[in-house]
Amino acid sequence: MDLSNPAQNDEARPAKQIFILSGQSNMSGRGGVDRHTKHWDGVVPPESSPDASKITRLNAHLHWEVAREPLHHDIDTKKTCGVGPGMSFANAVKERVGVIGLVPCAVGGTAIKEWARGTHLYENMVKRAKAAVHGGGEIKAVLWYQGESDTASQEDVDSYKEKMETLIANVRADLNLPSLPIIQVAIASGDEKYLEKIREIQKGIDLPNVACVDAKGLQLKEDSLHLTTEAQVQLGRMLAQAYLTHFCFNMKEAQLQVG
Repeated sequence: MDLSNPAQNDEARPAKQIFILSGQSNMSGRGGVDRHTKHWDGVVPPESSPDASKITRLNAHLHWEVAREPLHHDIDTKKTCGVGPGMSFANAVKERVGVIGLVPCAVGGTAIKEWARGTHLYENMVKRAKAAVHGGGEIKAVLWYQGESDTASQEDVDSYKEKMETLIANVRADLNLPSLPIIQVAIASGDEKYLEKIREIQKGIDLPNVACVDAKGLQLKEDSLHLTTEAQVQLGRMLAQAYLTHFCFNMKEAQLQVG
C-alpha cells in the first residue's frame, strides 16, 4: 500500500469540493469555551451539525474523517477549541456544491507575519491543502479570518496590506491556482487603537476573486475578543452567502440556498 499520500487512503467518496479554513482563533473557533475553566460546553447548534454523507475534514494526520465541532481540535492545540464558522458554512453550501472537504489550518494568536512563505504556519497550510486534493478533489476557496493580533501597533498596520496581498499571491502560486477565491473576514475585535485601521485595510483589498465579509456587529463573548457560538453560526452563513454569490454561476439558486 502506498502511504505517501495519506489523504487518498481513506474511504472512497465522490470528488470533494475543498475549502481551506485559516487565520487565527476566531476561525479555529472559541464558541462555547469558558474563559475561566477553558472547557468547551459541547453545545453544537443544528446549523453546525455533522453530516457524514456530505461534510468531511482533513485531520492533523492528513486523513479524511467525518467533520464535526470542534473542527480545529487537533490543529490549534495550544488552546481549547469550540465552535467556529466552518461547519455552518459547509451545511449552508452543501446542497449547492456537493461533498465538502474542510481543511482546518487556523492557529490562535497568530499575526500576519507568522503566515509569511517559509514559516511553519504557511508551509503547513500549503502542505495540508496539497494533501487534500490527492485522491480526487478541487480546492474551491480559502476562508481567512485573521488580524486581531495586528491591531497592537502602527508598524503592524503599516505593513498589513502588503503582507496580506503577498500571502494571497503566494498561496495562489504555491497551489498553482492563480484565480483561487479568497474570502476574508473583516475583524470585529482587537486593540481599539488600531482596530478600525486594520478593518479598513481588509475591506479595501482590491484583488481579483477576493471577497470580504464584515464581522462587525456579531456578538462577542465576555472577553470582547472571540465570537459566541451563535455569532460563529451567523458568520458561517455569511461566508456561505459570499461564496455562493461571488463564486458560483447560478446566482439566483445560490441566493435561495442560504436566504
